[in-house]
Amino acid sequence: MDTILNISNLTKQYGNLTAVNNLSFTIKKGNVYGILGPNGSGKSTTLGITLNVVNKTSGDFSWFDGQTSTHDALKKVGAIIERPNFYPYMSAYKNLKLVCKIKGITEEKIDEKLELVGLLDRKDSKFKTFSLGMKQRLAIASALLNDPEILILDEPTNGLDPQGIHQIRAIIKDIASQGTTILLASHLLDEVEKVCSHVVVLRKGNKLYEGPVDQMISSDGFFELKCDNNTALLDYLNTHPNIKNTKVTEDLITAFLNAPTSAASFNKELLDKGIALSHLVLRKESLEEQFLQLTDNLEDKN
Repeated sequence: MDTILNISNLTKQYGNLTAVNNLSFTIKKGNVYGILGPNGSGKSTTLGITLNVVNKTSGDFSWFDGQTSTHDALKKVGAIIERPNFYPYMSAYKNLKLVCKIKGITEEKIDEKLELVGLLDRKDSKFKTFSLGMKQRLAIASALLNDPEILILDEPTNGLDPQGIHQIRAIIKDIASQGTTILLASHLLDEVEKVCSHVVVLRKGNKLYEGPVDQMISSDGFFELKCDNNTALLDYLNTHPNIKNTKVTEDLITAFLNAPTSAASFNKELLDKGIALSHLVLRKESLEEQFLQLTDNLEDKN
């Protein structure tokens, strides 16, 4: 699979603050990558370095075959790293015509890109009449005008209402389905889980994980359990070979699994021991729970 972007031992320091610390990862063609981390984790700094708007302290990065200069490579990159900024009294179409003129590209793709982001019927509306979500969609259309090989988005749903968030995520999936590689930075675990195929998890400039979203942590899930005799249930769970640990929240017991276990067989097993459950649900650990485990593991090492 072709490499789109390779980042090697990248570090960025602002005085005594290390924003990005010896970071390495690779973006392969045809996937949707998320850089996941809280504010201050180094996501935007990393994107800024690769787009030549932030100077690195050390390390390196290369686009595509590694032989292409960053200046030439960026002609094949579409990016939105700031809030959309168009002329308010010009129409969507005229704003995109101006973008084409600035970039030195043909205007023939304008309608196609407006249709892709659901704005073709508003092409003659002034930018100042657009909602925040529509402005963000117009920015995506603008970034796609040169048919880039990779689209880079920094917090693409920030500040949007639920409908706007849903629309942007649907557009991202649509763009990816047409073969464009996407790299997005987000502090929203839910966003990465729903949109991305791969994830790089950052915390305080350090990489915690890189790989497929669904393999972020090998997890067999957990049971949510309730019964009238929690003491007997906990005693049994704490000696069970398939349970690695338990958590009690009010009357709900969460039992984390270290081996595949079916709910039906587990329920029968408990009944045979005289423990009758009033509630039994088998769940898969969410990305959020896995992210918190990664963070805890890092803190344990420090």
